Amino acid sequence: MSWGTELWDQFDNLEKHTQWGIDVLEKYIKFVKERTEIELSYAKQLRNLSKKYQPKKNSKEEEEYRYTSTRAFLATLNEMNDYAGQHEVISENMTSLITGELTRYVQELKQERKSHFHDGRKAQQHIETCWKQLEASKRRFERDCKEADRAQQYFEKMDADINVTKADVEKARQQAQLRHQMAEDSKAEYSSTLQKFNSEQHEHYYTHIPNIFQKIQEMEERRIVRIGESMKTFAEVDRQVIPIIGKCLDEITKAAESVDHKNDSQMVIEAFKSGFEPPGDIEFEDFTQPMKRTVSESSLSNSRGDGKSEPKFGGKSKGKLWPFIKKNKSPKQQKEPLSHRFNEFMTSKPKIHCFRSLKRGLSLKLGAGPEDFSNLPPEQRRKKLQQKVDELNKDIQKELDQRDALTKMKDVYIKNPQMGDAASVDHRLSELAQNIEKLRLEVQKFEGWLAEVEGRLPARNEQPRRQSGMYEPQNPSAVNSCAQDRESPDGSYTEEQSQETEMKVPATDFDDEFDDEEPLPTIGTCKALYTFEGQNEGTISVAEGEMLYVIEEDKGDGWTRIRRNEDEEGYVPTSYVEVYLDKNAKGAMTYI
Repeated sequence: MSWGTELWDQFDNLEKHTQWGIDVLEKYIKFVKERTEIELSYAKQLRNLSKKYQPKKNSKEEEEYRYTSTRAFLATLNEMNDYAGQHEVISENMTSLITGELTRYVQELKQERKSHFHDGRKAQQHIETCWKQLEASKRRFERDCKEADRAQQYFEKMDADINVTKADVEKARQQAQLRHQMAEDSKAEYSSTLQKFNSEQHEHYYTHIPNIFQKIQEMEERRIVRIGESMKTFAEVDRQVIPIIGKCLDEITKAAESVDHKNDSQMVIEAFKSGFEPPGDIEFEDFTQPMKRTVSESSLSNSRGDGKSEPKFGGKSKGKLWPFIKKNKSPKQQKEPLSHRFNEFMTSKPKIHCFRSLKRGLSLKLGAGPEDFSNLPPEQRRKKLQQKVDELNKDIQKELDQRDALTKMKDVYIKNPQMGDAASVDHRLSELAQNIEKLRLEVQKFEGWLAEVEGRLPARNEQPRRQSGMYEPQNPSAVNSCAQDRESPDGSYTEEQSQETEMKVPATDFDDEFDDEEPLPTIGTCKALYTFEGQNEGTISVAEGEMLYVIEEDKGDGWTRIRRNEDEEGYVPTSYVEVYLDKNAKGAMTYI
């Protein structure tokens, strides 16, 4: 089956068909190009998606990825990056193996096709020229034959006429013979031309055209084979990355199977455990006997009278009510104005110190954290201190590594002076020694705090110790820990701890100095910029736009002491009010 023999007369149709084949190839190239663009776009979107959900460095999100579920999610994000990389590989391979190769092949195919059809047209023109020559020879032979017949008829007519001279007859005879000779010559030429044309025509249709059409057929078959191979390559490129994509999916499955709900639950305990014990039972307070003291006051006076100090952590003492419930106040306390209880709280020096500790705790709750993390519950404080110690030890190790490297460099310089000046590293070694000493002092400081916290935390095999235990007055840390012992896990304070502090601190004659203390003078006015709900002891609630008197300016802890009237005064955040101090007041300035 050959185009040269079967399609010898379909030159124009073959030309159209081969052009259509090139168009199909170019269409396939365009399809592959768009596929590669889609793969690149998909890979880019996958990478952006993975990057979007990656934890930000040095942020709270980074701490959340210590759980097995979040670590599995992080592994999924990383595998999605590799998954996107395989789609980029698909795009690159299709571009190099299919698009690039086919584009070059199309250019070569166009040149080959042009050459073949040029040869075909040239053969067509040659056979057409031969045909024209045959037609011209044929017409000339026909014309000469007709002229010879007319010349013969004219001679016969002249020969039969008796009135014609012999010379005229001879002339006509000679003319007829000449015409007959010309006809014979034309016949011979026509015969020769016809034989030549037949030979050329046979050569054209049985040799030249079949050869040209055979080349065109081979060219078209190569094109078909090439596009088939490209389609196979198209599938192979995808198949090559399937094992790697399968590994990515296997890793995601492995990460999902590594999720351990029990481990995550334990980590939640470790992350949020405060170290405090649950509150104990609330004891009954008998209000039928007005002069009878509460159970806590009686136990305090009994311990003083007997000269025996109550254990530091009493198992039966009144427990803390936070963080779940608030203590119900007695009817007397509910009717008593806040300012009276505030003034009563301020009538002893130890209470003033504890109230300032209360202010410090409230300011810490608003964002300022102490260096020793004393604003945190014991368990969380221990973890923070341990983390700080580990970080400092890592910094020390880095400094030691640098010092060792510089020492080795100095030894090399001493042995080989041409490589450098040994004295040039002395300054840096001195700086490293100072840094190491500072870091070690910091480690000692934090380890001291850590040892203090670990000493306070209850052991698992010991009897639970209560936070409401009484501290010895001789202990120098008793006052400093006042605010700390009254902090709830969220940094808030309860009224009960204030009362417990009042019971724990022994009354002294020095307290009488504050009984008749004159109220603080007014040093200015202020306007409430926002509404503030004073829910803690020592604070006062204000409404937006309310005008009040300032009796004590901000001491740097973020709180300003104000007064509404003779009976109502307390602290509010400085940022919640606009203060206008009197010009004559000492250290007067305006806070906005």
